[in-house]
Amino acid sequence: MIYWDHNAAAPVRAEVGALLARAFTEGGFGNASSVHGGGREARARLDAARAKVARVLGCEPKEITFTASGSEADALALVGAYAARPVKDRRRVVSTTVEHPSALGALAQLEKDGAQVVRLSPDASGRVPLEAVLEALTPDTALCSLMWANNETGVLQPVAETARACRQRGILFHTDAVQAAGKVPLTLREVDADLLSLSAHKFGGPQGVGVLVVRKGVDVRALTPGHQEGGRRGGTQNVPHAEALALALELAAADQASTAARVAALRDTFEQQVLQRLPGVTVNGAGAPRVPNTSNLRFDGVEGEALLMALDLEDIRVSSGAACASGTLSPSHVLRAMGLSPAEARSSLRFSLGPGTTSAEVTRVVDALCTHVPRVRALGG
Repeated sequence: MIYWDHNAAAPVRAEVGALLARAFTEGGFGNASSVHGGGREARARLDAARAKVARVLGCEPKEITFTASGSEADALALVGAYAARPVKDRRRVVSTTVEHPSALGALAQLEKDGAQVVRLSPDASGRVPLEAVLEALTPDTALCSLMWANNETGVLQPVAETARACRQRGILFHTDAVQAAGKVPLTLREVDADLLSLSAHKFGGPQGVGVLVVRKGVDVRALTPGHQEGGRRGGTQNVPHAEALALALELAAADQASTAARVAALRDTFEQQVLQRLPGVTVNGAGAPRVPNTSNLRFDGVEGEALLMALDLEDIRVSSGAACASGTLSPSHVLRAMGLSPAEARSSLRFSLGPGTTSAEVTRVVDALCTHVPRVRALGG
């Protein structure tokens, strides 16, 4: 089986799986809020995980909030920070049309709560022009949210420049960094964000745990009331998953540079061979900087779902868009925002490579595309 859907969920690293097995089979099941010995042990493990995440990201442990997902982290950042904003007459929120569905849902909720949401569109390459972002940051802006790397195209947005501009203007800045972790250097030194979202299962951790960084001095109103996580998120803390996220993030950061270079070379070779051997293929987002593992290809005259199923029958796992939006009949909102027609968006597939990808896999996927794309085109005709 060839697994090229790492942007949906990356395989759990062996070291992380071993940690989870020990955590769930060797005791240590105390509640981190309990005062007895088992609770104190759980609290110590949770504190150690929080400190490890903070070291990797370049922030303080108390700025780390564990969540159940990146989607929850996005919602807490946007809805929670807007609700807690110190200047209530600042009602403007600036974001984009190519955010993750979780962020788009939170923005829609803010509109219901009375916020003036401005959604900026990207250019044809999928990148939102920095000039448009800066122009949108008016004095009545409370919050700006810009994803670091797009989950469908891999396009990198101008987050560092936007963060600096927001800092200068007294505007809170949030970045959804879920698809950036392990693919590009990711610390609060690279991007001086007030709020930053992560999800463990994108970089070798388990599904069901995420992080929201909340910089010192920034308030967020809890979506789930409770005393846990500094009052930002109520509920019993998932200590084993917090430990697993911390280990996965540490390992991903240590391997990032070497893995990125190798995977980028494989991704580039894949795209070159497909473009050389198949007519009517376009790389969506090719004109913008991208994370090294992601290739979104448009096959003219092809129904993407039909091609995806043909590849799946050969045990090649790829995606037709965001995992959170799969199963819908609507074409990708990201590709539509880039100017593609509904038919062009539906003819696109995402190939997201991982640390274990090999050159032999590249050859096999290219050969499979050269076999099935003409067949699917003929059937469509």
